[in-house]
Amino acid sequence: MEDFLNKYLFDPTIGRLVASAIGIIVVIVVVRIMQRLFSKYIRESGTRYRARKSATFLGYLLAVLVISTVYSERLGGFTVALGVAGAGIAFALQELIASVAGWFAVAFARFYKTGDRVQLGGIKGDVVDIGMLRTTLMEIGDWVKGDQYNGRVVRVANSFIFKEPVFNYSGDFPFLWDEIVVPVKYGSDVGLARQLISAAADDLLSDYAAKARIAWDELVKKYPIENAQVEPLITMLADENWISLTLRYVVEYKKRRSTKDTLFSRILSDIDASEGKVTVASSSMDVTLMNSSDSQSRNQKGL
Repeated sequence: MEDFLNKYLFDPTIGRLVASAIGIIVVIVVVRIMQRLFSKYIRESGTRYRARKSATFLGYLLAVLVISTVYSERLGGFTVALGVAGAGIAFALQELIASVAGWFAVAFARFYKTGDRVQLGGIKGDVVDIGMLRTTLMEIGDWVKGDQYNGRVVRVANSFIFKEPVFNYSGDFPFLWDEIVVPVKYGSDVGLARQLISAAADDLLSDYAAKARIAWDELVKKYPIENAQVEPLITMLADENWISLTLRYVVEYKKRRSTKDTLFSRILSDIDASEGKVTVASSSMDVTLMNSSDSQSRNQKGL
Protein backbone atom coordinates (compact mmCIF):
# COMPACT_ATOMS: atom_id res chain seq x y z
CA MET A 1 0.00 0.00 0.00
CA GLU A 2 2.81 2.38 0.86
CA ASP A 3 4.50 1.58 -2.45
CA PHE A 4 1.26 2.34 -4.30
CA LEU A 5 0.94 5.70 -2.56
CA ASN A 6 4.55 6.59 -3.28
CA LYS A 7 4.27 5.45 -6.89
CA TYR A 8 1.00 7.13 -7.86
CA LEU A 9 -0.36 9.58 -5.31
CA PHE A 10 2.94 11.24 -4.47
CA ASP A 11 4.45 11.07 -7.95
CA PRO A 12 5.46 14.60 -9.12
CA THR A 13 4.01 14.08 -12.58
CA ILE A 14 0.63 13.00 -11.17
CA GLY A 15 0.73 15.95 -8.79
CA ARG A 16 1.32 18.39 -11.64
CA LEU A 17 -1.51 16.89 -13.69
CA VAL A 18 -3.91 17.14 -10.75
CA ALA A 19 -2.82 20.72 -10.02
CA SER A 20 -3.27 21.67 -13.68
CA ALA A 21 -6.72 20.07 -13.82
CA ILE A 22 -7.85 21.83 -10.64
CA GLY A 23 -6.47 25.15 -11.84
CA ILE A 24 -8.22 24.87 -15.23
CA ILE A 25 -11.51 23.88 -13.56
CA VAL A 26 -11.29 26.93 -11.30
CA VAL A 27 -10.60 29.15 -14.32
CA ILE A 28 -13.61 27.70 -16.20
CA VAL A 29 -15.89 28.25 -13.19
CA VAL A 30 -14.70 31.84 -12.78
CA VAL A 31 -15.20 32.59 -16.49
CA ARG A 32 -18.71 31.07 -16.47
CA ILE A 33 -19.66 33.15 -13.42
CA MET A 34 -18.33 36.31 -15.07
CA GLN A 35 -20.25 35.63 -18.28
CA ARG A 36 -23.49 35.04 -16.37
CA LEU A 37 -23.02 38.25 -14.43
CA PHE A 38 -22.35 40.15 -17.67
CA SER A 39 -25.49 38.67 -19.28
CA LYS A 40 -27.55 39.59 -16.22
CA TYR A 41 -26.41 43.15 -15.56
CA ILE A 42 -25.29 44.49 -18.96
CA ARG A 43 -28.32 45.50 -21.03
CA GLU A 44 -26.69 46.80 -24.21
CA SER A 45 -26.15 43.84 -26.56
CA GLY A 46 -22.88 45.06 -28.11
CA THR A 47 -21.26 45.81 -24.75
CA ARG A 48 -22.51 42.50 -23.36
CA TYR A 49 -21.03 40.60 -26.31
CA ARG A 50 -17.63 42.28 -25.96
CA ALA A 51 -17.60 41.66 -22.20
CA ARG A 52 -18.33 37.94 -22.66
CA LYS A 53 -15.62 37.69 -25.32
CA SER A 54 -13.15 39.44 -23.04
CA ALA A 55 -13.96 37.01 -20.22
CA THR A 56 -13.35 34.06 -22.56
CA PHE A 57 -10.01 35.47 -23.70
CA LEU A 58 -9.03 36.12 -20.06
CA GLY A 59 -9.84 32.49 -19.30
CA TYR A 60 -7.46 31.32 -22.04
CA LEU A 61 -4.69 33.49 -20.64
CA LEU A 62 -5.27 32.25 -17.10
CA ALA A 63 -5.26 28.62 -18.26
CA VAL A 64 -1.93 29.12 -20.03
CA LEU A 65 -0.56 30.87 -16.94
CA VAL A 66 -1.65 27.99 -14.68
CA ILE A 67 -0.04 25.36 -16.88
CA SER A 68 3.14 27.42 -17.25
CA THR A 69 3.39 27.86 -13.48
CA VAL A 70 2.85 24.17 -12.75
CA TYR A 71 5.40 22.98 -15.31
CA SER A 72 7.82 25.90 -15.02
CA GLU A 73 10.68 23.69 -13.81
CA ARG A 74 10.42 21.36 -16.78
CA LEU A 75 9.89 23.93 -19.52
CA GLY A 76 13.55 24.98 -19.57
CA GLY A 77 14.69 21.69 -21.07
CA PHE A 78 12.39 22.10 -24.04
CA THR A 79 13.63 25.54 -25.07
CA VAL A 80 16.07 24.33 -27.71
CA ALA A 81 13.66 21.74 -29.09
CA LEU A 82 10.89 24.30 -29.33
CA GLY A 83 13.20 26.73 -31.10
CA VAL A 84 14.12 24.15 -33.73
CA ALA A 85 10.55 23.03 -34.23
CA GLY A 86 9.21 26.60 -34.23
CA ALA A 87 10.20 27.35 -37.82
CA GLY A 88 8.57 24.17 -39.13
CA ILE A 89 5.42 24.76 -37.11
CA ALA A 90 5.20 28.35 -38.27
CA PHE A 91 5.48 27.28 -41.92
CA ALA A 92 2.92 24.49 -41.59
CA LEU A 93 0.46 26.63 -39.68
CA GLN A 94 1.06 29.94 -41.42
CA GLU A 95 -2.62 30.39 -42.33
CA LEU A 96 -3.65 29.65 -38.75
CA ILE A 97 -1.05 32.04 -37.37
CA ALA A 98 -2.12 34.74 -39.84
CA SER A 99 -5.75 34.30 -38.73
CA VAL A 100 -4.78 34.69 -35.07
CA ALA A 101 -2.70 37.76 -35.98
CA GLY A 102 -5.72 39.07 -37.88
CA TRP A 103 -7.84 38.62 -34.76
CA PHE A 104 -5.37 40.71 -32.75
CA ALA A 105 -5.42 43.38 -35.48
CA VAL A 106 -9.22 43.45 -35.51
CA ALA A 107 -9.37 43.62 -31.71
CA PHE A 108 -6.78 46.36 -31.19
CA ALA A 109 -6.67 48.27 -34.51
CA ARG A 110 -10.50 48.32 -34.75
CA PHE A 111 -10.83 47.29 -38.38
CA TYR A 112 -14.45 46.49 -37.54
CA LYS A 113 -16.62 45.35 -34.65
CA THR A 114 -19.75 43.28 -34.20
CA GLY A 115 -22.74 44.96 -35.81
CA ASP A 116 -20.69 46.67 -38.53
CA ARG A 117 -21.52 46.15 -42.19
CA VAL A 118 -18.35 45.19 -44.06
CA GLN A 119 -17.00 43.66 -47.23
CA LEU A 120 -14.37 41.10 -46.25
CA GLY A 121 -12.77 38.54 -48.52
CA GLY A 122 -15.18 39.47 -51.30
CA ILE A 123 -18.21 38.84 -49.03
CA LYS A 124 -20.57 41.63 -47.94
CA GLY A 125 -22.55 41.33 -44.75
CA ASP A 126 -23.09 42.30 -41.12
CA VAL A 127 -20.53 41.12 -38.56
CA VAL A 128 -22.28 38.85 -36.05
CA ASP A 129 -19.24 37.25 -34.39
CA ILE A 130 -15.46 37.75 -34.26
CA GLY A 131 -13.56 34.61 -33.32
CA MET A 132 -9.83 34.02 -32.97
CA LEU A 133 -9.71 32.33 -36.38
CA ARG A 134 -12.79 33.46 -38.30
CA THR A 135 -15.23 36.32 -38.58
CA THR A 136 -18.88 35.35 -39.05
CA LEU A 137 -21.00 37.45 -41.41
CA MET A 138 -24.71 37.48 -42.15
CA GLU A 139 -24.41 37.91 -45.92
CA ILE A 140 -26.26 40.54 -47.94
CA GLY A 141 -26.77 40.86 -51.68
CA ASP A 142 -25.66 38.23 -54.20
CA TRP A 143 -28.92 36.94 -55.77
CA VAL A 144 -30.96 39.36 -53.59
CA LYS A 145 -31.09 42.88 -54.99
CA GLY A 146 -30.30 45.73 -52.66
CA ASP A 147 -28.55 45.59 -49.30
CA GLN A 148 -30.82 42.86 -47.94
CA TYR A 149 -29.99 39.62 -46.12
CA ASN A 150 -30.01 36.53 -48.32
CA GLY A 151 -30.00 34.07 -45.40
CA ARG A 152 -26.47 32.73 -45.71
CA VAL A 153 -24.10 32.80 -42.74
CA VAL A 154 -20.50 33.08 -43.98
CA ARG A 155 -17.32 32.51 -41.98
CA VAL A 156 -14.29 34.34 -43.34
CA ALA A 157 -10.73 33.70 -42.11
CA ASN A 158 -9.28 36.65 -40.21
CA SER A 159 -6.14 36.39 -42.36
CA PHE A 160 -8.04 38.08 -45.19
CA ILE A 161 -7.56 41.50 -43.57
CA PHE A 162 -3.87 41.26 -44.58
CA LYS A 163 -4.62 40.08 -48.13
CA GLU A 164 -7.54 42.21 -49.34
CA PRO A 165 -9.04 45.64 -48.58
CA VAL A 166 -11.56 45.76 -45.75
CA PHE A 167 -14.59 47.91 -46.65
CA ASN A 168 -16.45 49.15 -43.58
CA TYR A 169 -19.85 50.66 -44.36
CA SER A 170 -20.48 51.75 -40.78
CA GLY A 171 -17.12 52.65 -39.23
CA ASP A 172 -16.21 56.25 -38.46
CA PHE A 173 -18.90 57.55 -40.86
CA PRO A 174 -22.07 55.39 -40.69
CA PHE A 175 -23.63 57.00 -43.77
CA LEU A 176 -23.41 56.41 -47.52
CA TRP A 177 -23.96 58.65 -50.50
CA ASP A 178 -26.66 57.49 -52.87
CA GLU A 179 -28.37 58.89 -55.96
CA ILE A 180 -31.69 58.70 -57.77
CA VAL A 181 -32.27 59.90 -61.34
CA VAL A 182 -35.59 61.38 -62.49
CA PRO A 183 -35.91 61.68 -66.33
CA VAL A 184 -38.08 64.64 -67.38
CA LYS A 185 -39.52 65.26 -70.86
CA TYR A 186 -38.43 68.26 -72.89
CA GLY A 187 -41.07 70.96 -72.62
CA SER A 188 -41.67 70.30 -68.94
CA ASP A 189 -41.21 73.01 -66.31
CA VAL A 190 -37.69 72.07 -65.25
CA GLY A 191 -37.62 74.70 -62.50
CA LEU A 192 -40.77 73.23 -60.97
CA ALA A 193 -39.30 69.73 -61.26
CA ARG A 194 -36.25 70.89 -59.32
CA GLN A 195 -38.48 72.41 -56.65
CA LEU A 196 -40.49 69.21 -56.27
CA ILE A 197 -37.40 67.04 -55.91
CA SER A 198 -35.76 69.52 -53.54
CA ALA A 199 -38.89 69.71 -51.35
CA ALA A 200 -39.07 65.92 -51.13
CA ALA A 201 -35.38 65.73 -50.20
CA ASP A 202 -35.71 68.42 -47.52
CA ASP A 203 -38.72 66.75 -45.94
CA LEU A 204 -37.42 63.18 -45.99
CA LEU A 205 -33.64 63.58 -45.64
CA SER A 206 -33.13 66.52 -43.28
CA ASP A 207 -32.47 64.27 -40.26
CA TYR A 208 -29.85 62.27 -42.18
CA ALA A 209 -28.12 65.44 -43.34
CA ALA A 210 -27.92 66.87 -39.81
CA LYS A 211 -26.53 63.66 -38.29
CA ALA A 212 -24.14 63.17 -41.23
CA ARG A 213 -22.78 66.70 -40.79
CA ILE A 214 -21.86 65.98 -37.15
CA ALA A 215 -20.23 62.65 -38.07
CA TRP A 216 -18.34 64.19 -41.02
CA ASP A 217 -17.00 67.06 -38.89
CA GLU A 218 -15.56 64.50 -36.49
CA LEU A 219 -14.07 62.59 -39.43
CA VAL A 220 -12.39 65.75 -40.75
CA LYS A 221 -10.73 66.23 -37.36
CA LYS A 222 -9.39 62.67 -37.48
CA TYR A 223 -8.27 62.40 -41.13
CA PRO A 224 -6.87 64.95 -43.63
CA ILE A 225 -9.90 64.97 -45.94
CA GLU A 226 -11.90 67.78 -47.48
CA ASN A 227 -15.15 69.08 -46.06
CA ALA A 228 -17.67 67.32 -48.30
CA GLN A 229 -21.28 68.38 -48.87
CA VAL A 230 -23.71 66.15 -47.00
CA GLU A 231 -26.83 68.19 -47.79
CA PRO A 232 -28.97 66.99 -50.76
CA LEU A 233 -27.67 68.17 -54.13
CA ILE A 234 -29.57 68.25 -57.45
CA THR A 235 -27.71 68.27 -60.77
CA MET A 236 -29.08 68.37 -64.33
CA LEU A 237 -27.96 66.61 -67.49
CA ALA A 238 -29.62 67.06 -70.90
CA ASP A 239 -29.21 64.57 -73.76
CA GLU A 240 -31.06 63.74 -76.98
CA ASN A 241 -33.81 61.83 -75.16
CA TRP A 242 -34.73 63.75 -71.99
CA ILE A 243 -33.50 65.91 -69.13
CA SER A 244 -32.07 63.91 -66.23
CA LEU A 245 -32.31 65.40 -62.75
CA THR A 246 -30.02 63.57 -60.31
CA LEU A 247 -30.55 63.84 -56.56
CA ARG A 248 -27.42 63.05 -54.51
CA TYR A 249 -27.90 62.57 -50.79
CA VAL A 250 -26.55 60.80 -47.69
CA VAL A 251 -28.44 57.98 -46.05
CA GLU A 252 -27.92 55.58 -43.17
CA TYR A 253 -26.02 52.54 -44.43
CA LYS A 254 -28.83 50.08 -43.64
CA LYS A 255 -31.65 52.15 -45.16
CA ARG A 256 -30.56 52.76 -48.74
CA ARG A 257 -33.32 50.75 -50.37
CA SER A 258 -36.19 51.88 -48.13
CA THR A 259 -35.13 55.53 -48.44
CA LYS A 260 -34.95 55.30 -52.22
CA ASP A 261 -38.45 53.79 -52.29
CA THR A 262 -39.82 56.60 -50.09
CA LEU A 263 -38.16 59.28 -52.23
CA PHE A 264 -39.46 57.91 -55.52
CA SER A 265 -42.98 57.53 -54.10
CA ARG A 266 -43.03 61.14 -52.93
CA ILE A 267 -41.48 62.60 -56.09
CA LEU A 268 -43.76 60.69 -58.49
CA SER A 269 -46.79 61.65 -56.43
CA ASP A 270 -45.81 65.34 -56.57
CA ILE A 271 -45.19 65.11 -60.32
CA ASP A 272 -48.63 63.59 -60.88
CA ALA A 273 -50.12 66.47 -58.88
CA SER A 274 -48.41 69.08 -61.08
CA GLU A 275 -51.25 68.82 -63.65
CA GLY A 276 -48.96 68.08 -66.58
CA LYS A 277 -46.43 70.85 -65.92
CA VAL A 278 -43.84 68.16 -65.27
CA THR A 279 -43.86 64.86 -67.14
CA VAL A 280 -41.63 61.85 -66.56
CA ALA A 281 -39.87 60.77 -69.74
CA SER A 282 -39.65 57.18 -70.97
CA SER A 283 -38.46 55.32 -74.03
CA SER A 284 -40.70 53.04 -76.08
CA MET A 285 -40.09 50.46 -78.79
CA ASP A 286 -42.56 48.96 -81.26
CA VAL A 287 -42.17 45.26 -82.01
CA THR A 288 -43.92 43.85 -85.08
CA LEU A 289 -44.50 40.09 -85.30
CA MET A 290 -44.66 38.49 -88.74
CA ASN A 291 -46.38 35.12 -89.17
CA SER A 292 -45.32 32.40 -91.63
CA SER A 293 -47.99 33.18 -94.26
CA ASP A 294 -46.88 36.80 -94.49
CA SER A 295 -43.30 35.62 -94.93
CA GLN A 296 -44.26 33.23 -97.76
CA SER A 297 -46.27 35.91 -99.56
CA ARG A 298 -43.38 38.35 -99.28
CA ASN A 299 -40.97 35.74 -100.65
CA GLN A 300 -43.30 35.03 -103.60
CA LYS A 301 -43.47 38.75 -104.39
CA GLY A 302 -39.71 38.98 -104.29
CA LEU A 303 -39.63 41.02 -101.13
